[in-house]
Amino acid sequence: MFFPQGYQQQQIAYRNNYSNERIIYYPPRPRRPFIYYPYYPYYPTPYPYPYPSPQYYPRPGYYRNQTDADMRASWREWEDLGAPLFGGFKGSPAVSSWGTNRLDCFVRGENNRLWHKWWDGRKWSRWEDLGAPRGNLKDSPAAVSWGANRIDIFVRGQNNRLWHKWWDGSRWSQWEDLGAPRGGFKGSPAVASWQANRLDCFAQGEDNNLWHKWWDGRSWSQWENLGSPRGGLKGSPGAVSWGANRIDTFVRGENDHLWHKWWDGSHWSQWENLGSPRGGFEGTPSVASWEQNRLDCFVTGEDNRLWQKYWNGSRWSEWVNLGSPRGGVRSSPGAVSWGRERIDTFVRGNNGHLWHKWYS
Repeated sequence: MFFPQGYQQQQIAYRNNYSNERIIYYPPRPRRPFIYYPYYPYYPTPYPYPYPSPQYYPRPGYYRNQTDADMRASWREWEDLGAPLFGGFKGSPAVSSWGTNRLDCFVRGENNRLWHKWWDGRKWSRWEDLGAPRGNLKDSPAAVSWGANRIDIFVRGQNNRLWHKWWDGSRWSQWEDLGAPRGGFKGSPAVASWQANRLDCFAQGEDNNLWHKWWDGRSWSQWENLGSPRGGLKGSPGAVSWGANRIDTFVRGENDHLWHKWWDGSHWSQWENLGSPRGGFEGTPSVASWEQNRLDCFVTGEDNRLWQKYWNGSRWSEWVNLGSPRGGVRSSPGAVSWGRERIDTFVRGNNGHLWHKWYS
């Protein structure tokens, strides 16, 4: 948060570091134009601080006590990242992160192949064609990272089975067929990871129940039926982990509300109804977590805007409207966090391009 310096006002700046956050008061500097600083002023040693005798005051618990207005104010504007060759892409984007300031985005191209674009901390790459399993992709991908320089991708193939492809730090694997729940599944899969070499995959079965398959570091499990909220699932799931042996899954129910089910390390919870944005929502929810006991859920509203609902460790927020790129949102969102107080969301815009909006 920044105030303009100048007319009858003392300069105030916030240094936003959760563990060492302070308010710094500076003497007024008159006869200067209003300037809104786009970054936080920070002067590392050995350079002297340019203002005399700054006073420091702690602000404990600020982020935990954020209001919805605080959240909205910290979201950046939409960024257009273009689209793959051959006509753009369809469906919804997926995103993962294996390190600080690293983002890997995946989409299903108009040619039904998997495309990849990444941020390396300085710039965005060009689009990379990663191919497809036999018969090409049938829906949007899911992605997760369980360690440095590791990415695991999951898609539904033309045979309605789950396919897996991974990056091991030096090359991409071939496609691996992981089968399907009894009767097959529809929509796009979801995946989470709560430790190194652990993967938990989720899919909407043809029976409209939530199905689960996991990799424990040695072998793949059989498919497990986790049931559904009243009336069954109405769309594909979203999933995330915020700590060891913890998984949170989210689905759209038959009543068009967001439903939540979690694994606490010993058993699965009952389904929790989290409501919906004004007018309802469509498609698949996405979820990210930047720390233990923090969840940020995102959906595309019926008004084609991006909506957010978050758990701050003690309560759920109201739904927050984050707007949309020009022309509205035309897909379900993808979301990930690569560090504390950081969220990156991605959607398909009305122009068929990938759009990016981030919280920092």
